[in-house]
Amino acid sequence: MKDKRYMKEALHEAKLALEADEVPVGAIIVYKNKIIARSFNKNQQLHNPLAHAEMLVINEASRYLKRKDLSDCELYVTLEPCLMCTGAIINAKIKRVIFGAFDLEKGSIISNEQFESKGIIWIPNILQKECSQIISNYFEMKRRN
Repeated sequence: MKDKRYMKEALHEAKLALEADEVPVGAIIVYKNKIIARSFNKNQQLHNPLAHAEMLVINEASRYLKRKDLSDCELYVTLEPCLMCTGAIINAKIKRVIFGAFDLEKGSIISNEQFESKGIIWIPNILQKECSQIISNYFEMKRRN
């Protein structure tokens, strides 16, 4: 199934975030069955609270395609998008968003329903166990240290 294959790519990005001591969230954008953007959270690295994986890949995909309308793209992200990222997804007109783990605290799509679907197809729980585990392990490690 293509969703699992692409989510594995987003998980790879989350693992890079973990290695960089960032909250391990990874994202990719797919256009015509090709990955055109990939990134992970870089809040610490860039000293920027806006540097979420989703924001970074939306910027990268827009530069790659030389346009702001990403309605023919799909976003794969390991964690349910927050309010800020959901706003960016809506503004970019991304029609299909696939995510792994729910974010019960900050997730704005299903966990806290801060937005109507706005015509976006939200597909949760793709590789949910793996996506949840990397986040859980990270915060468990932080609490121990």
